[in-house]
Amino acid sequence: MNGSLRWRIILTLVVAVVAIAFVLPSFPSLHTSGLKKVLPDSEINLGLDLKGGIHLTLGVDVDKAILNSVAQMGQDIRAEAREEGVLVLRPRVNDLGELTFVLLKKEQQASLEDILSSRFANLKVNGKTVQDNGQVLYTIGLKPDYRAKLEKMTLDQAVKTIRNRIDQFGVAEPDIRKQQDNRIQIQLPGLDDPQRAIKIIGKTAHLEFMLVDEEADVSKAVRGIVPPGSSLYQLQKRRADGSYAKQPIVLKDDVVMTGQYITDAKTQFDSYGQAYVSLTFNSRGARIFERVTGNNVKKRLAIVLDGKVYSAPTIQEQISGGRASITGHFTTDEAHDLAIVLRAGSLPAPVTILEERSVGPSLGQESIDKGVFSTILGMVLVLGFMVVYYRFAGMVADLALVLNIVLILAGLAAFGATLTLPGIAGIILTIGMAVDANVLIFERIREELRKGLSAKAAIQEGFGRATLTILDANVTTIIAAIILYQFGTGPIRGFAVTLTLGICASMFTAIFVSRIIFDLWIEKRKPGATLSV
Repeated sequence: MNGSLRWRIILTLVVAVVAIAFVLPSFPSLHTSGLKKVLPDSEINLGLDLKGGIHLTLGVDVDKAILNSVAQMGQDIRAEAREEGVLVLRPRVNDLGELTFVLLKKEQQASLEDILSSRFANLKVNGKTVQDNGQVLYTIGLKPDYRAKLEKMTLDQAVKTIRNRIDQFGVAEPDIRKQQDNRIQIQLPGLDDPQRAIKIIGKTAHLEFMLVDEEADVSKAVRGIVPPGSSLYQLQKRRADGSYAKQPIVLKDDVVMTGQYITDAKTQFDSYGQAYVSLTFNSRGARIFERVTGNNVKKRLAIVLDGKVYSAPTIQEQISGGRASITGHFTTDEAHDLAIVLRAGSLPAPVTILEERSVGPSLGQESIDKGVFSTILGMVLVLGFMVVYYRFAGMVADLALVLNIVLILAGLAAFGATLTLPGIAGIILTIGMAVDANVLIFERIREELRKGLSAKAAIQEGFGRATLTILDANVTTIIAAIILYQFGTGPIRGFAVTLTLGICASMFTAIFVSRIIFDLWIEKRKPGATLSV
């Protein structure tokens, strides 16, 4: 045996052994055996259509996120202007989503507009009105391109936050993608506790810090007489029996800070053993929180989570260091779950569940049974045909085909890809394409034998002439599969993945492995033996 053939055989055996090692963990019967300890942990993940699970469609309130950003910019403008000696009052967000504020001194217009153009380039002045008292009322909006960028960032952050939360469940291959009209589609295959997942995913954990309107009359607010720029909320107070009492409280509409700056959240206990959630902000959040607390000493700052006021402590002094806490008489479990969702990331905007659909496991099992039956039936028919029609060469093709299937399954497990029903269709299609490659090679060999070439020369010519044709055809198919993966949805991407893996495996088995067997036959054949093809 020559050295080249020996190394090719060793390489093929190594590939086959590794592939089998990745496929075996997917068999449930091996989960309790000792062999499981030495095999990789990777298993073939089944998609939602095969394993069952939940399908959610969430609607993201992007407008709310943009209003918060505009309100935050108002606070930033006021702070930047104050550092330059320019006095700006009452930054507000009007009904059109524009920022309005008052410049106290008309002669400071040039300084203010210089600050706006140099430090807030994403804003544009929609209007400015000189009032009788010499003050100037500014109306400012977002530039269209920046607004579009904010909308995209909000959706991207929402997707990232939801993915972080889902990762805590250990769900393999969740499919989370943006949809039109500010929607997010989520598919969670094989989830054991779907209701808990829905509860945590749907929990907005939209954290806001808002000032209490101390001048408002709460009794009038309850009757519907709320001062302009403020709104009536309910302060949650936990009773001894675990229920919550609600106390009316009036908050100013402007959000002085949101939870988007949180870098960590964890459960802590005070001196009375009461659980609360400790927050840590990033550097920008720390600066904003320090400024907010410094400007509002002796005022009450409400902590609003998903529209509910959990606490409204009085600011005793400026708070630096980027730390805050949420107290609300939580139980330990409540504080723990709240810390989880805040640590995974506060959603940049409220979300609502527009559609919730469960896919039953019975439907998944039925799909699996039919898909597996179709694959086995198709494979048996193809294997039988190849043996009958090509005899020895047909057996070589069958061996290559079996190895091809093993490589596809190993690839799915190794890369953590998801096997869906369209993915099974991709495997069946690959079976046909793999055999087609062998048929092309065998027919070329037959042509060379009919020309009178020896078996060795015919094999060499047959593989040489067919290889380029096979490569050309498969490369174009791979390009199509890449496009499907890039622009397709979950099941279509599953089809693209199995098709790509199948093509790569079929080229390896049809061109490389089959050639090894033929070369081995050439070396071991007896004098006068003819090639059966």
